Amino acid sequence: MLTKFLYSERSDIMFLEISGIKKHFGEGESRVEVLKGIDAGIEKGEICVLLGPSGSGKSTLLNIIGGIDSADSGYIAINGEKTADMNEKKLTVYRRKHLGYIFQMYNLIPNLNIKENVEVGAYLSDNPLDVDELLRTLGLYEHRHKLPNQLSGGQQQRTAIGRAIVKNPDILLCDEPTGALDYNTSKEILKLIENLNQKYGSTVVMVTHNDAIRNMADRVIKLRDGVIRKNYVNEVKISAEKLEW
Repeated sequence: MLTKFLYSERSDIMFLEISGIKKHFGEGESRVEVLKGIDAGIEKGEICVLLGPSGSGKSTLLNIIGGIDSADSGYIAINGEKTADMNEKKLTVYRRKHLGYIFQMYNLIPNLNIKENVEVGAYLSDNPLDVDELLRTLGLYEHRHKLPNQLSGGQQQRTAIGRAIVKNPDILLCDEPTGALDYNTSKEILKLIENLNQKYGSTVVMVTHNDAIRNMADRVIKLRDGVIRKNYVNEVKISAEKLEW
């Protein structure tokens, strides 16, 4: 994929720029500094893993990247556009058109079938992927008329991934996408995310506390106590199907 390691259209910046991000929760004696000045950059088409223990600030950082939460100071810029400069209406449109979200919980609509759940994401995009082709890629085409409660946990997570990726997002944000799954299903989901990254070129930012997952990433950012301890590019990646933990 030619765009895999290219910078954005402006050669002087990273595609996803994280600059000086600080965030706290609570006030007075209960005030907790969750992020203490985060600086990082992610190139277009990369799989980036945000790694760290519970309480390290990784999910808070992911939510700020996605515009779900706001920072106390600093900024997020995507292809040169600072999300802090957008009003709420523009930010909503930007999230809808350019970002895809995958969470630990599937959040599927129970009375819609699998195809309809994926189509919900397609309606939010001006340039959606072909739903039937995506369902085949996800291994869900033969299940497309079933309701979510008729599927396994892994199949429901595949559906949630389909809903996120059908938008053809610039960035796919994954918050512990395998946290509720068993070992074999987790590897299947990670392989699927890897395949989608290669096929469609979406930049992937994935939060995990599982140290083994870093081996499939292009870039690894390790957080602890609200600061970056390590930020490096993997010299040798391991495919998701070969991960062990």
